[in-house]
Amino acid sequence: MKNTATHAKLLIVAMVWGLGWVAGRVVSNEETGIPPFAAGWARYVLAVFCFLVFIKITNQWILPNRNQWKIIFVIGFLSTFLYQAFFMYGMRYTAAGDASLMITFNPLFTALLAIPFLGERFDKRLGLGLILAMTGVGIIAFYSPNENIPIDERLLGDTLIALSALAWACNTILMKKVMTGEDPMSPLHLTVWSSVAGLLIQTPATIWEYTKLGLPVNASPDAWLWLVFLSLFSTVLSYVWFADGVKKIGAGRTAFYVYLVPIFGILSGVILLDEKLGLSLIASFTLIVGGVYLVQSKEPSST
Repeated sequence: MKNTATHAKLLIVAMVWGLGWVAGRVVSNEETGIPPFAAGWARYVLAVFCFLVFIKITNQWILPNRNQWKIIFVIGFLSTFLYQAFFMYGMRYTAAGDASLMITFNPLFTALLAIPFLGERFDKRLGLGLILAMTGVGIIAFYSPNENIPIDERLLGDTLIALSALAWACNTILMKKVMTGEDPMSPLHLTVWSSVAGLLIQTPATIWEYTKLGLPVNASPDAWLWLVFLSLFSTVLSYVWFADGVKKIGAGRTAFYVYLVPIFGILSGVILLDEKLGLSLIASFTLIVGGVYLVQSKEPSST
């Protein structure tokens, strides 16, 4: 099959992103994990180093200009600081499988934000997709099979994960405007330099957290290993391979693999964290992914 290697890489990306929810659950554990801001900061220290090395050795080192830096810091605040904070705190309270479903709400938030900011229209397809997805969210929030987690904690965690999806959707809208504006930047350079900016923004919050909690001396070796996984595989490698997929087989075909992420997230939680798999989880997955697909299918796919 043509582009077999590319499809294999994208399948691995979906698996890695699915495992990322297990990683987040382990890293954010209140007793044996790493404090949220420290975890996000350490993750991006390593990721930024790898990104900078990558663009240097591939001769893609291009520094942003002054105007670009202004928007880069806003993107860094949304994608690196705010998203990471909601993600790490959210994973303290909800199951990995539940969270992997909640984050799929990101494309719906993006579609809704595109109405006021990008001039998109609200049509029947978007409305129906929103209803389906919201129904799925309601099922997973109130009828999750992971009953060992108290419902008030699950609701808090799911809400925080939804807020992380909203932060990423805002970031997506902003990146689209930057990539198509008068002074455009490539997705790679936007990601690299916004990660640098986000790391700088994270630093004061991490210092504040340190004054309150001290060093994460009680963090388990598993928490640190999963944090390295999040940094090297879920952030750096996955982005490079995903971007390569968009370049070689098109955005539409590459986006298909995103729909596999919740499947791997749910299965990873069941296998590695002894989470529960029930009919409510399957029903929620079907409704949310169906709603997201309905919304995204209104845009022509690249081939």
